Amino acid sequence: MTNKDHDKLGKTLWAIADNLRGAMNADDFRDYMLSFLFLRYLSHNYEESAKKELGKDYPTDTPRELLAKLKVKTPLEIWYKENSKEVEYFEKQMRRKVHYVIQPKFLWSNITELARTQDGDLLVTLDKGFKYIQDESFESAFQGLFSEINLNSEKLGKTNAERNKKLCTIIQKIAEGIADFTVDSDTLGDAYEYLIGEFAAGSGKKAGEFYTPQQISTILSEIVTLDSQDPTSGKRKKLNKVLDFACGSGSLLLNVRERIKPNGGSIGKIYGQEKNITTYNLARMNMLLHGMKDTEFEIFHGDTLENQWALLNEMNPSKKVEFDAIVANPPFSLRWEPTDTIAQDFRFKSYGLAPKSAADFAFLLHGFHFLGKEGTMAIILPHGVLFRGGAEERIRTKLLKDNHIDTVIGLPSNLFYSTGIPVSILVLKKCKKHDDVLFINASEHYEKGKRQNTLRDSEDKDQPNDIQKIVETYQFRNNIDRYSRKVSMEEIEKNDYNLNISRYVSTSLDEIQIDLKEVNTKLSLINETIKTNTDNHNKFLKELGLPPI
Repeated sequence: MTNKDHDKLGKTLWAIADNLRGAMNADDFRDYMLSFLFLRYLSHNYEESAKKELGKDYPTDTPRELLAKLKVKTPLEIWYKENSKEVEYFEKQMRRKVHYVIQPKFLWSNITELARTQDGDLLVTLDKGFKYIQDESFESAFQGLFSEINLNSEKLGKTNAERNKKLCTIIQKIAEGIADFTVDSDTLGDAYEYLIGEFAAGSGKKAGEFYTPQQISTILSEIVTLDSQDPTSGKRKKLNKVLDFACGSGSLLLNVRERIKPNGGSIGKIYGQEKNITTYNLARMNMLLHGMKDTEFEIFHGDTLENQWALLNEMNPSKKVEFDAIVANPPFSLRWEPTDTIAQDFRFKSYGLAPKSAADFAFLLHGFHFLGKEGTMAIILPHGVLFRGGAEERIRTKLLKDNHIDTVIGLPSNLFYSTGIPVSILVLKKCKKHDDVLFINASEHYEKGKRQNTLRDSEDKDQPNDIQKIVETYQFRNNIDRYSRKVSMEEIEKNDYNLNISRYVSTSLDEIQIDLKEVNTKLSLINETIKTNTDNHNKFLKELGLPPI
């Protein structure tokens, strides 16, 4: 299936969602819609694997009439009834091969049949199915995966009958929308990402809680997958561990995984942390839906600033977990309450605490502490961190003096759903090769939109590609007039360690310098020429008996 088809499926499902949600808040409907897509993915993957496992014993092509006669709704349910003694062994094999189990009555094929027939048991079956999947399907910790999905909410209807009817309609429409496509995991995963983006666009400021626009996500992903010491050599072959400590829906982590693939690269394991419970569940679903096994990623629910994750709270330095790549889009200028205890935290004690009014540097220092010596960290932050004084100035100065800030990238305004302000990307390294800082001022390179600006990413060589230009400028450390410049530490020191991008790379055209002496000489020559010509002209007028001018 082509990228165009992937987009078409996403648009088809979005049209269904937009039409069905009615007066329901976009955030509320998002959770239902995406959960149903996730159930469809798990079920389809499970049934396909069951067919391979059972071979000829799988009752394929069972007529609907026979299913009704046997009082079952899926072929797998027939096998379960006829082979009850073998079910335990079968499920053990399925756990080994696909890492989870779903009972036949909770499969999407059964749920859609209940929806098609407007069965009154749909609501109860679906509720039990979600509980079964989150508590029993996976051997590893997937408890609470659907904890925020309230199928008994009055937003779906005032009575059980109304809610059941609404769910029947939603599920039937989703099933019909998907039926027109040959859906593999990549396709459904892309459609899932498309829907997350569309719901984010409709959520406005709240979208910042769970989504980084794909174009910006691509820039960060491309940067951290390049070799940290010599980006000109291209992509790394393997990243053992990748972290996003404010991972939202997990889209940024998945983008890193996608960007390292083309040259045969791979990732050992992905790690994410998310404080919001709904978004945390969304991230776990997103990982699985993109074909990742539950052993290939770990998402933790907890507060990053308080460092509640035991994995990252190891006091013994020799046991500290380090990451080859760290990406993050933390909440901008979040108010926090640093304590005396936090001041002694191993993440902050060498730098000092970020001010209460803005935790931006607290997030940065958290991630930077866990960055490996050969790793790259790319983090999105508001421009204020580049020039604000006080505690932030002290932190910024130490990072610069220790030669840890590699690149500062200024992006255009109004690229995010959550804010219209221009933001920056800071690239940090622990063992930096260069003793200068690269500044990229991309603030004027974008396409203006009605509601939101976008970065141009045309594949046509004759058309602008803003994403590619940023990445290549970083990769080859280019000096480009009115766009990028390598700035020495001496110059930065003279500016009191202020990293305001426009100080180093101005996008304005230079004023034309006027040489007053040259202008005066030219005017004198002009006047002499006028006088000579006037005298000659008056001679002719005199000969003609006419008065001079």
